[in-house]
Amino acid sequence: MINPISRRNFLKISTAAVASMAVAPSVFASKSAAHERVLQFHNLHTGEHLKATFWVQDDYVAEELEAINRLLRDHRTGDIAEMDHRLLDQLYALQDKVGGQGKFEIISGYRSPKTNAMLQGSRSGVAKKSLHMQGRAADIRLPGVELKHLRLAALDLKDGGVGYYPKSNFIHVDTGRPRFW
Repeated sequence: MINPISRRNFLKISTAAVASMAVAPSVFASKSAAHERVLQFHNLHTGEHLKATFWVQDDYVAEELEAINRLLRDHRTGDIAEMDHRLLDQLYALQDKVGGQGKFEIISGYRSPKTNAMLQGSRSGVAKKSLHMQGRAADIRLPGVELKHLRLAALDLKDGGVGYYPKSNFIHVDTGRPRFW
């Protein structure tokens, strides 16, 4: 036998249903805003600035990706490569995690094999098969966010490699296997 619903329970359920319908429009509004991903960059070597809406309504925006590729080019040779979309997603997630609204300062994005070989010969810690050469890495900082907090947030994402260079004032993020140094 089915128990009849008391008048009190019926009123509680009805009130909850009406309240959820009133909240629904604001929930949908916030979800639609999340269907857009924006990143801002400042390339420290070229002085260029960029605000790019690189992802809209579940798809990447080709023109914006091209602008990002251009900004993240090898500043020594001028070579441009396609940056891994997952790297941009990582940067977006990292920005969201730290609540940053500023521009990522780019120390290094894409590196040509020529530049990588030159850096490897003149500095320690430059990988022979650097993911920078595949457009899968960036050396960054985010003004307004302490470097150690940016590093911890990147590690917390558990998505790719994270290098910490406090003496040079940047972190490295990449789309390789999760690891840290």
